[in-house]
Amino acid sequence: MILVISGVLSRIVSNAYLNVFQKFLTNNGNKPSVVNFYTYLGLTLLSLFLIPFFCVQFSAEVVFNFLCMGILGALGNYFIIKALSVGELSSLAPINSYKPVVALIIAYFYLKEVPSIFALTGILFIISGTYLLNKSISSNKPAIFYRVLALIFSGTEAVFIKKIILLTNIPTSFMLWAASGLIFSLVFVFTSRHDKKLPDIKYLLLLILSVAIMQYSTNFVFSKINVSYALALFQLSTLMSVFLGVNIFKEEGLKKKLIASFIMIIGAVTIILS
Repeated sequence: MILVISGVLSRIVSNAYLNVFQKFLTNNGNKPSVVNFYTYLGLTLLSLFLIPFFCVQFSAEVVFNFLCMGILGALGNYFIIKALSVGELSSLAPINSYKPVVALIIAYFYLKEVPSIFALTGILFIISGTYLLNKSISSNKPAIFYRVLALIFSGTEAVFIKKIILLTNIPTSFMLWAASGLIFSLVFVFTSRHDKKLPDIKYLLLLILSVAIMQYSTNFVFSKINVSYALALFQLSTLMSVFLGVNIFKEEGLKKKLIASFIMIIGAVTIILS
């Protein structure tokens, strides 16, 4: 249990900061598709250190989940960066609370994970918190649209990541996740016709490190509990994102965003009690 809690906390902190680094990079003029590609390139190179733990037999099932994970992950990450390039971090972060719902539906049919009544109640609390944000984000429809697309893709991706973990192990699933994301982000960046110049090295390295910690801890938690439960607990990073958005990027509406975030925390506690 202590290891699971540590994994959840690592994921919460790293996820909040990786969004900050993504926003810094796009604010400096870097295109989302380019940031997305270099992120996966760095993660793939970093994953080479896990080669001694690599263990997989490439069956049709593994290849299918590998391809689904790759295209969904690359699309999800691209649209997150795209949303942050035109919207506020503190306003967009709570929208991600719908991700457990997407994962719950897909996991029910694909992984046969059946949620409990307590878990469903907790997820409903998390969703209800987003309604308090309507007024503060309704004026930026493109950012909302991109963020909703991101959560749909990444929420569905989570189910295929869990399947890969069940078929292999945690280090192998991380390597396959990074490699599959690189393949599809490479396609996106070379069809976008954007300048392929390397983004700000400092923020790029911090982004790659944050994403690596986020995804490895995510895979570990996925190996221990249901996908929808894990994603619901990860929404606690919303609170950090609100503070970081307000303090770093001088975004407004702190009180309303904090109230919404605390409602989501109640939901996460309900899921933990389940």
